[in-house]
Amino acid sequence: MTLRIFVPRDAAAVACGADEVATALGAAAKKAGVQVQIVRNGSRGMLWLEPLVEIEREGVRYGFGPVAPSDVESLVKAGILQGKPVDQIKHPLSIGVVDDHPYLKRQTRLTFARCGITDPVSLEDYRAHDGYKGLERALAMKPIEIVDEVAKSGLRGRGGAGFPTGIKWKTVHDTPMGQQKYIVCNADEGDSGTFADRMIMEGDPFLLVEGMTIAGIAVGATRGYIYLRSEYPHAAIALNAAIDAAKAAGYLGPSVAGSQHAFELEVRIGAGAYVCGEETSLLESLEGRRGLVRAKPPLPAHKGLFGQPTVINNVLSLCAVPFVLAEGAKAYADYGMGRSRGTMPIQLAGNLKFGGLFETAFGITLGELVDDIGGGTLSGRPVKAVQVGGPLGAYFPRGLFDTPFDYEAFAARDGLIGHAGIVVFDETANMAKMARFAFEFCSVESCGKCTPCRIGSTRGRETMDKVMAGVDTAANLAVIEDLCNTMKFGSLCALGGFTPYPVMSALTHFPEDFGRPGKKLAEAAE
Repeated sequence: MTLRIFVPRDAAAVACGADEVATALGAAAKKAGVQVQIVRNGSRGMLWLEPLVEIEREGVRYGFGPVAPSDVESLVKAGILQGKPVDQIKHPLSIGVVDDHPYLKRQTRLTFARCGITDPVSLEDYRAHDGYKGLERALAMKPIEIVDEVAKSGLRGRGGAGFPTGIKWKTVHDTPMGQQKYIVCNADEGDSGTFADRMIMEGDPFLLVEGMTIAGIAVGATRGYIYLRSEYPHAAIALNAAIDAAKAAGYLGPSVAGSQHAFELEVRIGAGAYVCGEETSLLESLEGRRGLVRAKPPLPAHKGLFGQPTVINNVLSLCAVPFVLAEGAKAYADYGMGRSRGTMPIQLAGNLKFGGLFETAFGITLGELVDDIGGGTLSGRPVKAVQVGGPLGAYFPRGLFDTPFDYEAFAARDGLIGHAGIVVFDETANMAKMARFAFEFCSVESCGKCTPCRIGSTRGRETMDKVMAGVDTAANLAVIEDLCNTMKFGSLCALGGFTPYPVMSALTHFPEDFGRPGKKLAEAAE
């Protein structure tokens, strides 16, 4: 009987030596005369354990991690290639039954249900784990019924804005028939501390293919494009392999699964500009031009790619669709709170013991995510600030750790969920430097089209230098606040419009770092 060994092909695992571990395991098995199948699966999202090697016995998978190539010899001596029960193997790297790990047991995995379980580029494996059930149901429905199902689920854009997905789809569905319509996936994941898009594209690429196909049928689009950032070569390989397999099996092409619906899909690689994560700048790049933000209206839903009606959704938004169609809108909407329905893959990063991906229903508090799930700081020092939503997200102090992970709850406290990236900083962080970084980041990444973003960010960086040098602090902080107000309300897109969030939150909650008299929020509340 062939022994199955799982070694992730995920970029995070590969960066930690997963390829070398897989090679060493193969060589050890050959030397021992044991027949093995090494499956290059996706990551489970427990990044502190990567590379996580899993051994399957009677349908149960046992994990060892983090495994280095030098650990393979001791694992073999411990008996991982032998027929005895894996739970009897004693090794310092053993974590037991992987599915029983507390980090996984606490999650609600709807979008990432298959990630780390299946062979990412095996269509057979995907279908064996309920893949394409959503598409099968969609093909039995009228397009408007698919749109209504997505709307009833409460699914909102997972890329940052949180716009209702069903409304966006209905707008494109209702445009006049006979026009060429497009589905565009925004896979230009560029925020610091975010990696969910990459993980799902590398670990379960068929899910994105299925989600985009359903979207195409729902709105009458016959072509789709995945706009992928150039820094994700592993994702490009997995996606193209999945697209080729789907075409060969008839799930893409002139007759999707034998239906009257046509849908073609291809991957397009971006050129590294952060601003191309903004949907209209992305469209400009996709059309072969420099990534400059377009003024709105017209909205992309009316006049998008090549001037035609276009649905633009984030990777996670489209990857949530197959579950909604397969299990029904209510099954998805039953998770979450308020207007934030379903689950959110949350990415834990920065100065944290247990960094990784944690998918759960909306409503968990920020404090639970940082202290309980993440285990607090890796340095052992107290948490000073947590930035949620990427480099344009607000900095929250411990005094706001009771905030539920919910779009409206964060907005009420001048924060953003964004793409759900959480970056943790300990007490050594200087928040004035972090505010300066926000301005600097914006000035470097600005497309330059609008004055508030182009000039405001540069003046902001220069003024922060004066503040940090102690030059006329009060007057220069007043200039900072004025610049932030102008950028927030005068910028063409979210790059300039959201830069004030990290700046003003740092100034509000950590005034002592700016040489400004005042108390921390937590102290003021006591």
